[in-house]
Amino acid sequence: MKQDSTRNAAYTVDCEDYVHVIKFNPFDSGDACSLIAYGGNNYVVVGTCRFQEEDAEVEGMQYKTLRTFHHGIRVDAIAWSPETKLDALPPRIRFCTAASDRKLRLFTSDLQDKNEYKIFDGHSDYINDLVFSPKEGQEVASVSDDHTCRVWDLEGNEKAHFVLRSPGMSVCWHPDEAFKLMVAEKNGTIRFYDLITQQAILSLECEQTPLMSADWCLKNTLKIGAVAGNDWLIWDITCSSYPQDKRPVHVDRARLFRWSRVNENLFATTGYPGKTTTQLLVHHLGHPQPILTGTAAVGSGLTWHRTLPLCAVGGDHKIFFWVTEM
Repeated sequence: MKQDSTRNAAYTVDCEDYVHVIKFNPFDSGDACSLIAYGGNNYVVVGTCRFQEEDAEVEGMQYKTLRTFHHGIRVDAIAWSPETKLDALPPRIRFCTAASDRKLRLFTSDLQDKNEYKIFDGHSDYINDLVFSPKEGQEVASVSDDHTCRVWDLEGNEKAHFVLRSPGMSVCWHPDEAFKLMVAEKNGTIRFYDLITQQAILSLECEQTPLMSADWCLKNTLKIGAVAGNDWLIWDITCSSYPQDKRPVHVDRARLFRWSRVNENLFATTGYPGKTTTQLLVHHLGHPQPILTGTAAVGSGLTWHRTLPLCAVGGDHKIFFWVTEM
């Protein structure tokens, strides 16, 4: 696995707008291609990707835009619904966005004439993250600088409301146990909530701030990762409420943490955009140093492919893709 760790992106796609946020669909949409959505100052674009790593007939990568959705305001976060299906007749695209006006928007499209969106209103400050319930996709959870985590039905009614002690930075839904939600707060606390009793059932502590991003490892749901200050931190929830492992990685403060979807030891972190570039680091828990370092011009967002060890970062009118080894 020895490789020159600093390298250019394997693939890039040109975009019409600055890319603030980017998200591969984490669910199987019934098609060989992967769905990807990215958001800019005004639009959300939904497209498909296919890579030579999964299909020998493809040279490099193929990207195709399926539809551009007018958003009218900056997109701050995107979540895919498991109800998205490309193999249905007609196809169904469903995703939710968080925008700078503190509202959520649920988009549903058949990629032809039917294009609807609903506004969910309730947060009183910026929304930092959102996620669909992974089984049925009938609920959306969101976290905000207003010190709340809220759970909504698809009509925009608030079904649950958790008061936090600091801004909510990340929210994740357990892939199998549909009533378990993870909420990460800026003050360094990560709490797990039971949606049936609406009580906190477990908490983890960073012991450092600010926590900017956390993620639940879907390959091994006992593992939680986060970035706080300059460090990445990893917990095993069966062992302790304190991190099992941590390491300083970004001199300019770490911004995002995302587990790979294919390997429980593989994860990526990004730093804050510096004067010109954002650093992407891919880490493997068996290796003391990052196994890949990438830079993107004023990059933002970070997302892993559903079935490949490949991640993407948005940037200035571009999306960058990096491929790593398992």
